[in-house]
This record gives sequence, C-alpha cells and structure tokens, in this order.
Amino acid sequence: MPLKEEAILKSPDEIEIMRAACLIVAEVLGIVKDSVKPGATTLDLERIAEEETMKRDAKPAFKGYRGYPFCLCTSINSEVVHGMPSKRALKSGDILSIDFGVRYNGFYGDSAITVPVGGVSDDAARLIEVTKASLEAAIEKAVPGNRLTDISSAVQRLVESHGFSVVREFVGHGIGRELHEPPQVPNFGLPGRGIRLKPGMVLAIEPMINMGGSAVRVLDDGWTAVTVDGSLSAHFEHTVAVTSDGPYVLSRI
Repeated sequence: MPLKEEAILKSPDEIEIMRAACLIVAEVLGIVKDSVKPGATTLDLERIAEEETMKRDAKPAFKGYRGYPFCLCTSINSEVVHGMPSKRALKSGDILSIDFGVRYNGFYGDSAITVPVGGVSDDAARLIEVTKASLEAAIEKAVPGNRLTDISSAVQRLVESHGFSVVREFVGHGIGRELHEPPQVPNFGLPGRGIRLKPGMVLAIEPMINMGGSAVRVLDDGWTAVTVDGSLSAHFEHTVAVTSDGPYVLSRI
C-alpha cells in the first residue's frame, strides 16, 4: 500500500466550497435514507438521488466515472461496495449500504451510510453500529501531527475487538478537485506510519467491515464487490478536513 503519497492541500476557502458540496451529499443521503423501506427498489432510490442532486445545481460524482452508470452505489447484505441500483426489491431484514458523491463548484464531496431495512437481526445491527463507531474512531485521529496509519489502526483495532474483519482491497482516499486524490487511506495497519497529517488535507475515510472473513471478490458486472464467504458487510464514509482546530467533518450536517 503506497503510504508516502503527498496530499493536495486545500486553502480555507476551498475547504468551505467542499463543505458546501458535502452538505449537498448529506442532504440527499438523508432523503434517500428516509425512502429505504421493504418493497422499495434501489432503482427507486437512484431516481430520488438524481432528482435531488439536480435541484441543488450539483452533478452526481459517480455517474460516468470510469464508466459507472449510476449516481448511487447501493450494496445489499453481502455486497461490500459498488453495488449497482436495480429493480430488486428490498426486504425486511436486509442491510443496505449507500455511497454517494457530488461535484459542486469544481470540488467533490463523498459520504456513505449503511441502514437497516425494516427489522434486522441483532448481529446485523451490531455490525452497523461497530462500523459507524470505527469511522468515528478514525476521524478522531485526523489531526495535525498524527501519521496516516493512525487513522487506519484506529479502525482495525476497534473492528477486530468486536470479532469483525476489515476489507483490505478497498480503501479511503484524498479528495478535492478530483474524486480520488492521494493519499490512499487504508482501514488497517500499524500506527505511526505514512505521511504526517497537515492542516489543509481533506480525506474521505471509509471503513468497509465484514461480519465474517475479510476476503472479497468482484462479480461479473465488473463493479459489485461481495464477501467471499457470503457474510454481511457494512460501509460508512465521511469527507474530513484536517485543521489546526481538529477534524472538520465536512459531510456531517
């Protein structure tokens, strides 16, 4: 994993533009989340996301990116990331990861949530809770003077203490004028390694956590990643600016 990549620092004004982009992401995700229910399809959610994005004079970040055809990534149950919206109806007991981004005024915002569909098992609820908590633990490490893998290690320690596993094939990333910028932000590793965090860095931190083993594979559609053992997977993401006052979570309302 290349941990020496230099981040592209943003000015305070640029960070505020990214904040505006990320607030659009958060608002649209909130609307989409409210529409998650048994019987809804992920294609229904896709239509809502696109309509709400257009209302806000933003552009979907993912649609057309490397040929991806949708605004949302909607990953159900054992789907880890990059699941594509379809006419498949959600069922009570499913868990749904929704990844979404926009481009606004020349900058990108990116965030992801995992939500239960109707009533879910205690184990599924715990997976969601632990994955969300691991993101919060990682965000706490996004302060000047820390090393990049202090973020990574915080995720891994918390997740593995609960008996879950960290996906290694997909990682977080820098973000700004491009959707994916250096550095890569793994969700695993020893602390105290990689680049030193500086004010002006903006990172998309995104733990992807499996209930079972960490191994994943990509389906024949070329996008959808699933757990090899069929276990559930959860995903949370925030866009976070490193500032002298501490982590500034741009995608949190």
